[in-house]
Amino acid sequence: MRSALLALLLVVVGVIMTLLLHQQIHETNLQAYSLKRDSTRANKTYRAEEQMAMDTIPSEMATSCVPKKKFVFIKTHKTGGCTAINIFQRFAIYHKLKVLMPVGQGALGGPSPPREEDYVHTPDEKYDALMHHLGYNKTWLLTKFPPETPYISILREPYSHLKSQMNYFRLPNFLGIRSSNPIKTFLKDPWKYRNKSEAFFVHANLSWDGTRNPMAFDMGWPAEKADYEEEAHTYISKLDTEFTLVMILEHLDESVVMLRRLMCWEVKDVILYSRIENQRHYSYKSYVATPKERENHRRWSAVDYMLYETFNKSLWRKIDAQGPDFYEELRYFRTIRENISRHCARTMKECKNETLDIAASKWSPQFVVDHTYCSYITAWKVYELDVVMRGREYTREELGHSLLNQKTNLRLMKKGLPTFVNRRDFDAAGIRVPHKAPLRRPESLEDIIHKTLKASMFLA
Repeated sequence: MRSALLALLLVVVGVIMTLLLHQQIHETNLQAYSLKRDSTRANKTYRAEEQMAMDTIPSEMATSCVPKKKFVFIKTHKTGGCTAINIFQRFAIYHKLKVLMPVGQGALGGPSPPREEDYVHTPDEKYDALMHHLGYNKTWLLTKFPPETPYISILREPYSHLKSQMNYFRLPNFLGIRSSNPIKTFLKDPWKYRNKSEAFFVHANLSWDGTRNPMAFDMGWPAEKADYEEEAHTYISKLDTEFTLVMILEHLDESVVMLRRLMCWEVKDVILYSRIENQRHYSYKSYVATPKERENHRRWSAVDYMLYETFNKSLWRKIDAQGPDFYEELRYFRTIRENISRHCARTMKECKNETLDIAASKWSPQFVVDHTYCSYITAWKVYELDVVMRGREYTREELGHSLLNQKTNLRLMKKGLPTFVNRRDFDAAGIRVPHKAPLRRPESLEDIIHKTLKASMFLA
Protein backbone atom coordinates (compact mmCIF):
# COMPACT_ATOMS: atom_id res chain seq x y z
CA MET A 1 0.00 0.00 0.00
CA ARG A 2 2.79 2.41 0.91
CA SER A 3 4.64 1.41 -2.28
CA ALA A 4 1.61 2.31 -4.37
CA LEU A 5 1.22 5.73 -2.68
CA LEU A 6 4.94 6.48 -3.13
CA ALA A 7 4.74 5.61 -6.82
CA LEU A 8 1.69 7.85 -7.25
CA LEU A 9 3.47 10.71 -5.44
CA LEU A 10 6.49 10.38 -7.71
CA VAL A 11 4.23 10.56 -10.81
CA VAL A 12 2.51 13.71 -9.53
CA VAL A 13 5.85 15.37 -8.77
CA GLY A 14 7.09 14.47 -12.26
CA VAL A 15 4.05 16.00 -13.88
CA ILE A 16 4.44 19.19 -11.84
CA MET A 17 8.13 19.44 -12.73
CA THR A 18 7.32 18.97 -16.42
CA LEU A 19 4.67 21.69 -16.31
CA LEU A 20 7.07 24.07 -14.57
CA LEU A 21 9.75 23.36 -17.17
CA HIS A 22 7.32 24.07 -20.07
CA GLN A 23 6.22 27.30 -18.37
CA GLN A 24 9.84 28.43 -18.07
CA ILE A 25 10.52 27.63 -21.73
CA HIS A 26 7.36 29.53 -22.78
CA GLU A 27 8.34 32.59 -20.77
CA THR A 28 11.82 32.51 -22.25
CA ASN A 29 10.37 32.41 -25.78
CA LEU A 30 8.00 35.27 -24.98
CA GLN A 31 10.87 37.36 -23.67
CA ALA A 32 12.91 36.66 -26.76
CA TYR A 33 9.98 37.54 -29.02
CA SER A 34 9.39 40.73 -27.06
CA LEU A 35 13.01 41.74 -27.41
CA LYS A 36 12.92 41.04 -31.11
CA ARG A 37 9.65 42.97 -31.50
CA ASP A 38 10.98 45.97 -29.56
CA SER A 39 14.14 45.89 -31.58
CA THR A 40 12.14 45.89 -34.81
CA ARG A 41 9.98 48.76 -33.57
CA ALA A 42 13.06 50.68 -32.54
CA ASN A 43 14.61 50.18 -35.96
CA LYS A 44 11.41 51.28 -37.67
CA THR A 45 11.14 54.31 -35.39
CA TYR A 46 14.75 55.19 -36.05
CA ARG A 47 14.31 54.87 -39.79
CA ALA A 48 11.15 57.02 -39.69
CA GLU A 49 12.86 59.64 -37.56
CA GLU A 50 15.91 59.50 -39.79
CA GLN A 51 13.75 59.97 -42.90
CA MET A 52 11.86 62.82 -41.21
CA ALA A 53 15.12 64.47 -40.31
CA MET A 54 16.31 64.11 -43.88
CA ASP A 55 13.04 65.56 -45.16
CA THR A 56 13.39 68.63 -42.95
CA ILE A 57 16.99 69.31 -43.93
CA PRO A 58 17.00 72.13 -46.50
CA SER A 59 18.16 71.03 -49.93
CA GLU A 60 21.58 72.03 -51.18
CA MET A 61 19.93 74.42 -53.56
CA ALA A 62 18.02 76.17 -50.79
CA THR A 63 21.11 76.67 -48.66
CA SER A 64 23.53 77.64 -51.42
CA CYS A 65 21.62 80.49 -53.05
CA VAL A 66 20.50 83.91 -51.91
CA PRO A 67 16.89 85.07 -52.45
CA LYS A 68 16.67 87.52 -55.34
CA LYS A 69 14.97 90.72 -54.24
CA LYS A 70 14.97 92.52 -57.57
CA PHE A 71 12.78 91.51 -60.49
CA VAL A 72 10.75 92.74 -63.44
CA PHE A 73 7.47 90.97 -64.15
CA ILE A 74 6.08 91.77 -67.59
CA LYS A 75 2.36 91.35 -67.02
CA THR A 76 0.83 90.39 -70.36
CA HIS A 77 -2.89 90.72 -71.11
CA LYS A 78 -5.36 87.82 -70.68
CA THR A 79 -2.67 85.24 -69.87
CA GLY A 80 -3.25 84.66 -66.15
CA GLY A 81 -1.21 87.72 -65.24
CA CYS A 82 -3.74 88.89 -62.66
CA THR A 83 -3.34 85.54 -60.91
CA ALA A 84 0.44 85.48 -61.07
CA ILE A 85 0.92 89.09 -59.95
CA ASN A 86 -0.36 88.14 -56.49
CA ILE A 87 2.94 86.33 -55.89
CA PHE A 88 4.99 89.40 -56.76
CA GLN A 89 2.78 91.81 -54.84
CA ARG A 90 3.05 89.71 -51.67
CA PHE A 91 6.80 89.36 -52.01
CA ALA A 92 7.15 93.12 -52.41
CA ILE A 93 4.96 93.76 -49.36
CA TYR A 94 6.67 91.28 -47.04
CA HIS A 95 10.16 92.35 -48.11
CA LYS A 96 9.40 96.09 -48.28
CA LEU A 97 10.64 96.45 -51.86
CA LYS A 98 10.71 99.72 -53.79
CA VAL A 99 8.20 99.03 -56.55
CA LEU A 100 8.03 101.09 -59.73
CA MET A 101 4.29 101.80 -59.55
CA PRO A 102 1.84 103.83 -61.61
CA VAL A 103 0.56 107.01 -60.02
CA GLY A 104 -3.01 105.98 -60.81
CA GLN A 105 -4.87 102.72 -60.66
CA GLY A 106 -4.16 99.94 -63.16
CA ALA A 107 -1.48 99.76 -65.84
CA LEU A 108 1.95 101.35 -65.59
CA GLY A 109 2.19 101.99 -69.31
CA GLY A 110 1.44 100.66 -72.76
CA PRO A 111 3.93 99.49 -75.36
CA SER A 112 5.71 102.81 -74.85
CA PRO A 113 7.42 103.64 -71.54
CA PRO A 114 5.32 105.61 -69.05
CA ARG A 115 5.51 109.36 -69.05
CA GLU A 116 7.41 110.95 -66.19
CA GLU A 117 4.22 112.15 -64.52
CA ASP A 118 2.54 108.75 -64.70
CA TYR A 119 4.72 106.74 -62.31
CA VAL A 120 5.87 107.18 -58.71
CA HIS A 121 9.51 108.27 -58.55
CA THR A 122 12.17 107.41 -56.00
CA PRO A 123 14.90 109.97 -55.19
CA ASP A 124 17.61 107.97 -56.99
CA GLU A 125 15.35 106.62 -59.76
CA LYS A 126 16.34 103.07 -58.79
CA TYR A 127 13.79 100.38 -58.00
CA ASP A 128 13.58 96.82 -56.74
CA ALA A 129 10.58 95.55 -58.66
CA LEU A 130 8.07 96.16 -61.43
CA MET A 131 4.89 94.13 -61.94
CA HIS A 132 2.10 96.18 -63.56
CA HIS A 133 1.08 96.14 -67.22
CA LEU A 134 3.89 97.57 -69.33
CA GLY A 135 5.07 96.64 -72.80
CA TYR A 136 8.54 95.12 -72.72
CA ASN A 137 11.16 97.75 -73.52
CA LYS A 138 14.60 96.61 -72.34
CA THR A 139 16.31 99.91 -73.18
CA TRP A 140 14.03 101.90 -70.85
CA LEU A 141 14.02 99.23 -68.14
CA LEU A 142 17.82 99.28 -67.96
CA THR A 143 17.61 102.90 -66.83
CA LYS A 144 15.66 101.75 -63.76
CA PHE A 145 17.06 98.29 -62.97
CA PRO A 146 20.56 96.74 -62.88
CA PRO A 147 21.50 94.54 -65.88
CA GLU A 148 21.46 91.36 -63.76
CA THR A 149 17.80 91.86 -62.73
CA PRO A 150 15.69 88.74 -63.42
CA TYR A 151 12.96 89.24 -66.03
CA ILE A 152 9.80 87.14 -65.74
CA SER A 153 6.57 86.96 -67.73
CA ILE A 154 3.65 84.64 -68.49
CA LEU A 155 2.09 83.37 -71.75
CA ARG A 156 -0.93 81.32 -72.76
CA GLU A 157 -1.82 78.91 -75.56
CA PRO A 158 -2.69 81.25 -78.48
CA TYR A 159 -6.10 79.83 -79.42
CA SER A 160 -7.49 79.98 -75.86
CA HIS A 161 -5.90 83.42 -75.64
CA LEU A 162 -7.79 84.57 -78.73
CA LYS A 163 -11.13 83.56 -77.20
CA SER A 164 -10.31 85.46 -74.01
CA GLN A 165 -9.21 88.53 -75.99
CA MET A 166 -12.38 88.44 -78.09
CA ASN A 167 -14.56 88.42 -75.00
CA TYR A 168 -12.69 90.87 -72.77
CA PHE A 169 -12.01 93.56 -75.39
CA ARG A 170 -15.41 93.03 -77.05
CA LEU A 171 -13.67 92.56 -80.36
CA PRO A 172 -16.70 91.11 -82.19
CA ASN A 173 -18.43 94.49 -81.80
CA PHE A 174 -15.31 96.29 -83.02
CA LEU A 175 -15.01 93.95 -86.01
CA GLY A 176 -18.71 94.07 -86.84
CA ILE A 177 -19.25 90.35 -86.26
CA ARG A 178 -22.86 89.64 -85.30
CA SER A 179 -22.91 85.82 -85.26
CA SER A 180 -23.59 83.69 -82.18
CA ASN A 181 -20.10 82.20 -82.49
CA PRO A 182 -17.75 85.07 -83.45
CA ILE A 183 -14.67 82.85 -83.09
CA LYS A 184 -15.92 80.47 -85.77
CA THR A 185 -16.93 83.36 -88.01
CA PHE A 186 -13.60 85.14 -87.58
CA LEU A 187 -11.41 82.06 -88.09
CA LYS A 188 -13.20 81.14 -91.30
CA ASP A 189 -11.22 83.99 -92.90
CA PRO A 190 -9.23 86.23 -90.49
CA TRP A 191 -7.70 88.19 -93.38
CA LYS A 192 -11.18 89.46 -94.24
CA TYR A 193 -11.08 91.58 -91.06
CA ARG A 194 -7.52 92.84 -91.40
CA ASN A 195 -8.47 96.46 -92.06
CA LYS A 196 -10.74 96.45 -89.02
CA SER A 197 -8.74 94.42 -86.48
CA GLU A 198 -5.63 96.61 -86.56
CA ALA A 199 -6.49 99.72 -84.58
CA PHE A 200 -4.36 102.85 -84.69
CA PHE A 201 -4.31 104.79 -81.42
CA VAL A 202 -3.58 108.40 -82.29
CA HIS A 203 -2.79 109.36 -78.69
CA ALA A 204 0.04 106.80 -78.58
CA ASN A 205 1.00 106.91 -82.28
CA LEU A 206 0.94 103.13 -82.62
CA SER A 207 -1.09 100.23 -83.96
CA TRP A 208 -2.57 97.37 -81.93
CA ASP A 209 -4.36 94.25 -83.08
CA GLY A 210 -6.24 92.30 -80.42
CA THR A 211 -6.59 89.26 -82.69
CA ARG A 212 -3.12 89.05 -84.21
CA ASN A 213 0.00 88.41 -82.11
CA PRO A 214 -1.24 90.34 -79.05
CA MET A 215 1.13 88.48 -76.69
CA ALA A 216 4.11 89.28 -78.89
CA PHE A 217 2.93 92.90 -78.88
CA ASP A 218 3.08 92.96 -75.07
CA MET A 219 6.58 91.51 -75.32
CA GLY A 220 7.71 94.37 -77.53
CA TRP A 221 6.96 93.17 -81.08
CA PRO A 222 5.23 95.83 -83.26
CA ALA A 223 1.76 94.99 -84.59
CA GLU A 224 2.66 96.26 -88.07
CA LYS A 225 5.39 93.59 -88.33
CA ALA A 226 3.00 90.65 -88.16
CA ASP A 227 4.26 89.25 -91.47
CA TYR A 228 7.98 89.60 -90.66
CA GLU A 229 8.31 86.06 -89.32
CA GLU A 230 12.04 85.58 -89.90
CA GLU A 231 12.82 88.84 -88.09
CA ALA A 232 10.37 87.85 -85.36
CA HIS A 233 12.17 84.54 -84.89
CA THR A 234 15.43 86.41 -84.25
CA TYR A 235 13.69 88.74 -81.81
CA ILE A 236 12.11 85.87 -79.87
CA SER A 237 15.46 84.07 -79.65
CA LYS A 238 16.85 87.24 -78.10
CA LEU A 239 13.98 87.34 -75.61
CA ASP A 240 14.81 83.76 -74.62
CA THR A 241 18.26 84.94 -73.51
CA GLU A 242 16.94 88.01 -71.68
CA PHE A 243 14.19 86.40 -69.60
CA THR A 244 14.99 84.30 -66.55
CA LEU A 245 11.61 82.61 -66.80
CA VAL A 246 8.45 82.89 -68.87
CA MET A 247 5.69 81.01 -67.11
CA ILE A 248 3.08 79.06 -69.06
CA LEU A 249 -0.53 79.28 -67.92
CA GLU A 250 -1.32 75.71 -68.98
CA HIS A 251 1.52 74.54 -66.73
CA LEU A 252 1.15 77.09 -63.95
CA ASP A 253 2.09 74.77 -61.06
CA GLU A 254 5.31 73.72 -62.77
CA SER A 255 6.03 77.35 -63.65
CA VAL A 256 5.57 78.51 -60.06
CA VAL A 257 7.83 75.79 -58.63
CA MET A 258 10.46 76.73 -61.21
CA LEU A 259 10.03 80.40 -60.25
CA ARG A 260 10.69 79.54 -56.62
CA ARG A 261 13.86 77.67 -57.51
CA LEU A 262 15.26 80.24 -59.90
CA MET A 263 14.56 83.11 -57.51
CA CYS A 264 15.65 81.16 -54.40
CA TRP A 265 12.39 82.09 -52.69
CA GLU A 266 10.49 80.10 -50.08
CA VAL A 267 7.39 78.03 -50.70
CA LYS A 268 5.25 80.50 -48.74
CA ASP A 269 6.25 83.20 -51.24
CA VAL A 270 4.78 81.41 -54.25
CA ILE A 271 1.58 79.81 -52.97
CA LEU A 272 -1.43 80.69 -55.11
CA TYR A 273 -4.99 80.47 -53.86
CA SER A 274 -6.54 77.51 -55.66
CA ARG A 275 -10.17 78.52 -55.06
CA ILE A 276 -10.15 81.56 -57.36
CA GLU A 277 -11.93 80.71 -60.60
CA ASN A 278 -12.33 82.69 -63.80
CA GLN A 279 -15.88 84.01 -63.52
CA ARG A 280 -16.10 85.23 -67.13
CA HIS A 281 -18.53 83.02 -69.02
CA TYR A 282 -19.39 83.53 -72.66
CA SER A 283 -21.04 81.41 -75.34
CA TYR A 284 -17.90 80.45 -77.27
CA LYS A 285 -15.59 79.88 -74.29
CA SER A 286 -15.66 76.11 -74.71
CA TYR A 287 -15.78 76.11 -78.50
CA VAL A 288 -13.30 73.68 -80.08
CA ALA A 289 -12.06 74.96 -83.40
CA THR A 290 -11.92 72.71 -86.44
CA PRO A 291 -8.48 71.72 -87.80
CA LYS A 292 -8.95 74.24 -90.64
CA GLU A 293 -9.86 77.03 -88.20
CA ARG A 294 -6.85 76.21 -86.03
CA GLU A 295 -4.60 76.26 -89.09
CA ASN A 296 -6.00 79.64 -90.14
CA HIS A 297 -5.31 81.01 -86.68
CA ARG A 298 -1.77 79.61 -86.69
CA ARG A 299 -1.08 81.36 -89.98
CA TRP A 300 -2.83 84.57 -88.91
CA SER A 301 -1.08 84.83 -85.53
CA ALA A 302 2.17 83.08 -86.44
CA VAL A 303 4.42 85.21 -84.22
CA ASP A 304 2.34 84.44 -81.11
CA TYR A 305 2.56 80.71 -81.85
CA MET A 306 6.31 81.04 -82.34
CA LEU A 307 6.58 82.95 -79.06
CA TYR A 308 4.47 80.48 -77.09
CA GLU A 309 6.19 77.37 -78.45
CA THR A 310 9.64 78.84 -77.82
CA PHE A 311 8.95 79.55 -74.17
CA ASN A 312 6.95 76.38 -73.59
CA LYS A 313 10.02 74.41 -74.74
CA SER A 314 12.23 76.67 -72.65
CA LEU A 315 10.18 75.93 -69.53
CA TRP A 316 10.45 72.16 -70.00
CA ARG A 317 14.20 72.38 -70.69
CA LYS A 318 14.60 74.14 -67.37
CA ILE A 319 12.45 71.52 -65.64
CA ASP A 320 14.37 68.62 -67.20
CA ALA A 321 17.62 70.14 -65.94
CA GLN A 322 16.29 70.02 -62.35
CA GLY A 323 16.11 66.24 -62.08
CA PRO A 324 13.49 64.02 -60.34
CA ASP A 325 13.62 66.14 -57.19
CA PHE A 326 11.59 68.74 -59.09
CA TYR A 327 8.57 66.46 -59.30
CA GLU A 328 8.81 65.63 -55.61
CA GLU A 329 8.61 69.32 -54.86
CA LEU A 330 5.76 69.73 -57.34
CA ARG A 331 3.69 67.13 -55.46
CA TYR A 332 4.58 68.79 -52.17
CA PHE A 333 3.64 72.22 -53.55
CA ARG A 334 0.23 71.01 -54.73
CA THR A 335 -0.51 69.40 -51.38
CA ILE A 336 0.52 72.47 -49.37
CA ARG A 337 -1.33 74.82 -51.72
CA GLU A 338 -4.54 72.83 -51.32
CA ASN A 339 -4.19 72.69 -47.53
CA ILE A 340 -3.58 76.43 -47.31
CA SER A 341 -6.39 77.24 -49.75
CA ARG A 342 -8.84 75.10 -47.82
CA HIS A 343 -7.79 76.73 -44.54
CA CYS A 344 -7.99 80.27 -45.92
CA ALA A 345 -11.34 79.67 -47.62
CA ARG A 346 -12.81 78.49 -44.33
CA THR A 347 -11.27 81.11 -42.05
CA MET A 348 -12.09 84.02 -44.36
CA LYS A 349 -15.67 82.83 -44.83
CA GLU A 350 -16.25 82.18 -41.13
CA CYS A 351 -14.27 85.27 -40.02
CA LYS A 352 -12.03 83.18 -37.81
CA ASN A 353 -8.63 84.35 -36.60
CA GLU A 354 -7.03 80.91 -36.80
CA THR A 355 -3.54 80.01 -37.93
CA LEU A 356 -2.18 77.03 -39.82
CA ASP A 357 1.32 75.72 -39.11
CA ILE A 358 3.17 74.37 -42.14
CA ALA A 359 5.94 72.01 -41.05
CA ALA A 360 9.45 72.39 -42.39
CA SER A 361 10.43 70.38 -45.44
CA LYS A 362 13.56 70.07 -47.50
CA TRP A 363 12.11 72.76 -49.80
CA SER A 364 10.95 75.20 -47.18
CA PRO A 365 11.43 76.22 -43.55
CA GLN A 366 8.46 76.07 -41.19
CA PHE A 367 5.98 78.91 -41.59
CA VAL A 368 2.62 80.04 -40.22
CA VAL A 369 -0.41 80.94 -42.31
CA ASP A 370 -2.16 83.73 -40.44
CA HIS A 371 -5.14 85.93 -41.25
CA THR A 372 -3.04 88.54 -43.03
CA TYR A 373 -1.49 85.88 -45.28
CA CYS A 374 -4.96 84.54 -46.10
CA SER A 375 -6.30 88.01 -46.86
CA TYR A 376 -3.40 88.58 -49.27
CA ILE A 377 -3.63 85.32 -51.24
CA THR A 378 -7.44 85.52 -51.51
CA ALA A 379 -7.39 89.11 -52.84
CA TRP A 380 -8.96 88.84 -56.29
CA LYS A 381 -8.48 92.42 -57.41
CA VAL A 382 -4.98 93.67 -58.17
CA TYR A 383 -5.63 97.11 -56.70
CA GLU A 384 -6.39 95.63 -53.25
CA LEU A 385 -2.73 94.76 -52.71
CA ASP A 386 -1.61 97.84 -54.66
CA VAL A 387 -3.13 99.94 -51.87
CA VAL A 388 -1.23 97.88 -49.29
CA MET A 389 2.03 98.33 -51.23
CA ARG A 390 1.47 102.07 -51.45
CA GLY A 391 0.66 102.31 -47.75
CA ARG A 392 -2.20 104.71 -48.38
CA GLU A 393 -5.30 105.29 -50.50
CA TYR A 394 -5.36 106.93 -53.91
CA THR A 395 -6.21 110.61 -54.10
CA ARG A 396 -8.67 111.96 -56.66
CA GLU A 397 -5.80 113.60 -58.52
CA GLU A 398 -3.86 110.32 -58.64
CA LEU A 399 -6.90 108.48 -59.98
CA GLY A 400 -6.90 110.99 -62.82
CA HIS A 401 -3.58 109.46 -63.93
CA SER A 402 -5.16 106.02 -64.36
CA LEU A 403 -4.42 104.94 -67.93
CA LEU A 404 -7.29 104.24 -70.28
CA ASN A 405 -6.77 100.73 -71.60
CA GLN A 406 -7.35 99.40 -75.10
CA LYS A 407 -10.84 98.23 -74.12
CA THR A 408 -12.04 101.76 -73.33
CA ASN A 409 -10.21 103.38 -76.25
CA LEU A 410 -11.61 100.82 -78.70
CA ARG A 411 -15.12 101.77 -77.62
CA LEU A 412 -14.26 105.43 -78.13
CA MET A 413 -12.93 104.67 -81.62
CA LYS A 414 -16.06 102.67 -82.45
CA LYS A 415 -18.13 105.79 -81.66
CA GLY A 416 -15.85 107.98 -83.79
CA LEU A 417 -14.35 109.70 -80.74
CA PRO A 418 -10.66 110.45 -80.04
CA THR A 419 -8.56 108.17 -77.81
CA PHE A 420 -6.80 109.25 -74.63
CA VAL A 421 -3.79 108.39 -72.47
CA ASN A 422 -5.53 108.61 -69.11
CA ARG A 423 -8.73 109.42 -67.29
CA ARG A 424 -7.68 113.02 -66.59
CA ASP A 425 -7.26 113.78 -70.31
CA PHE A 426 -10.55 112.06 -71.02
CA ASP A 427 -12.40 114.10 -68.39
CA ALA A 428 -10.76 117.32 -69.63
CA ALA A 429 -12.18 116.67 -73.10
CA GLY A 430 -15.69 116.80 -71.62
CA ILE A 431 -16.80 113.56 -73.28
CA ARG A 432 -19.56 111.58 -71.68
CA VAL A 433 -18.38 108.19 -70.49
CA PRO A 434 -19.51 105.77 -73.20
CA HIS A 435 -18.98 102.63 -71.15
CA LYS A 436 -21.34 101.19 -68.58
CA ALA A 437 -19.02 101.08 -65.59
CA PRO A 438 -16.64 103.98 -64.81
CA LEU A 439 -13.30 103.40 -63.14
CA ARG A 440 -13.95 102.31 -59.59
CA ARG A 441 -12.30 104.00 -56.68
CA PRO A 442 -10.27 101.38 -54.80
CA GLU A 443 -10.64 100.82 -51.10
CA SER A 444 -8.38 102.85 -48.88
CA LEU A 445 -5.75 101.25 -46.68
CA GLU A 446 -7.90 102.22 -43.70
CA ASP A 447 -10.88 100.37 -45.20
CA ILE A 448 -8.79 97.26 -45.77
CA ILE A 449 -7.40 97.37 -42.23
CA HIS A 450 -10.91 97.89 -40.83
CA LYS A 451 -12.22 94.88 -42.75
CA THR A 452 -9.28 92.75 -41.65
CA LEU A 453 -9.72 93.67 -37.99
CA LYS A 454 -13.46 93.07 -38.15
CA ALA A 455 -12.95 89.71 -39.82
CA SER A 456 -10.45 88.85 -37.11
CA MET A 457 -13.14 89.55 -34.47
CA PHE A 458 -11.18 92.39 -32.90
CA LEU A 459 -14.11 94.66 -33.69
CA ALA A 460 -17.75 93.99 -32.90
